[in-house]
Amino acid sequence: MPKPKTFYICNECGAESPQWFGKCPACGTYNSLEEQITIQSSVDVPKGGVSGWHAAQNNGKPVAKPAKPRASLTFDQISDRQVTRWESGYGELDRVLGGGVVPGSMVLIGGDPGIGKSTLLLQVSNQLAQRYRILYVSGEESGQQVKLRASRLGVSKQLSVVGDEDGKAEDGQAASQPQHIEGVGADLYVLPETDLEEILREVDSLKPNVAVIDSIQTVFFPALTSAPGSVAQVRECTAALMKVAKHEDITMLIVGHVTKEGAIAGPKVLEHLVDTVLYFEGDRFASHRLLRTVKNRFGATHEIGIFEMVQNGLREVSNPSELFIGNRDDPAPGTALVVACEGTRPIVVELQALVSPTSYPSPRRAGTGVDYNRLVQILAVLEKRVGIPMSKLDSYVASAGGLSVEEPAVDLGIAIAIVASFRDRIVDPGTVLIGEVGLGGQVRAVSQMELRLKEAAKLGFKRAIVPKGQKYPDFDIEILPVSKVIDAIIAAIPHQELTSDDLDMDEE
Repeated sequence: MPKPKTFYICNECGAESPQWFGKCPACGTYNSLEEQITIQSSVDVPKGGVSGWHAAQNNGKPVAKPAKPRASLTFDQISDRQVTRWESGYGELDRVLGGGVVPGSMVLIGGDPGIGKSTLLLQVSNQLAQRYRILYVSGEESGQQVKLRASRLGVSKQLSVVGDEDGKAEDGQAASQPQHIEGVGADLYVLPETDLEEILREVDSLKPNVAVIDSIQTVFFPALTSAPGSVAQVRECTAALMKVAKHEDITMLIVGHVTKEGAIAGPKVLEHLVDTVLYFEGDRFASHRLLRTVKNRFGATHEIGIFEMVQNGLREVSNPSELFIGNRDDPAPGTALVVACEGTRPIVVELQALVSPTSYPSPRRAGTGVDYNRLVQILAVLEKRVGIPMSKLDSYVASAGGLSVEEPAVDLGIAIAIVASFRDRIVDPGTVLIGEVGLGGQVRAVSQMELRLKEAAKLGFKRAIVPKGQKYPDFDIEILPVSKVIDAIIAAIPHQELTSDDLDMDEE
């Protein structure tokens, strides 16, 4: 009989160790290593590898056999069945999924507590239940709590959970049996359960088209001794659900908790197992929410969908550019408009800058929604190539609405906003700025220029300051190509004869 092998695995980071330590060598967490026992395979493969194994099976005499596949297939043998995506009822979600829900796929949705993950999935379940059978597994709420939340969201006018007030079903079974919510959808069932074996039995009995697991950190496999939410539990439960999803062609929508750093809690293998990873993010003090694609086997990554949290739940934002532009009729000094691209979606965003003399030995730099390292580089370029003494000035840059715009195409907008704040001038509100700023003060070309210009023209902008050297399509917008940052400053701030000498600050 093969000898069992003992090793230790960390509940926090998933690192393996051949011996027990009070402190995890990888993440430094105390008392997080748990013992795991595995039994090695009973198949003894000789030193000769596969050929030696065949020889051992035939009394030491190798037998020449023609090569033929046992289970593998060629591409010609694989059927060309076209996969029809399902519309979720929300165009923003369909966008980030690549065009709709793929049958048999696993989608992981992570986000901060209270951001609206359960709200989004309950609303999506209600829409899908009009055409498909849905099983909503709630590991954090009872059936009555799910019903109250559905009533608050207004997904149905008349709600009734099959069961009495004591939590027992009408036929005397336990309340862990699926409870059908009438009026919400044609086939929407709620199962308050955390036992993985009970969940799999219900999936096998109900055979839903879509199963929602809220959340994977609450589900546990009784055969494992570790606590729910540990690395072993999350890994084994996700693997079991994935096997069912692929074998039975059931779409799995899984909610995942996040750590204080913002990453999805549990082992990294959790993100490798699923087909799509979505992050639901946003400022809890703001009403809008961003659904961002991090991984997608069926579409493009870094797509975003934008929702707004209202009284009756989440509502789609059809034109997100209007949310991040600000008031164009009353422009303020130190603002500039850029066109950022999130995946294949162009969004016009207002950047705000504030420059003031510092009262500290070293100036302060702060950026909200922009990349801090690129901000520091742009400040250095303005001091070296344009002549603004940024080493004596505090600099603050923020994007309107809290949207994170960290791509190089917004560099020119950051630079112009800083110069406008320094000179206390107003940038033409009918102008958008697109371009990457190089360390030599040049304006470099960026990708997806056609999409950016088309979005700017659709919103009524009259001019676009863009990098020189590219060919641009003929939209209803004036194109101003520039090659240097100083040229962009002169073009962006109208009615001012600005040169590099004019921008030098008097030492007094």
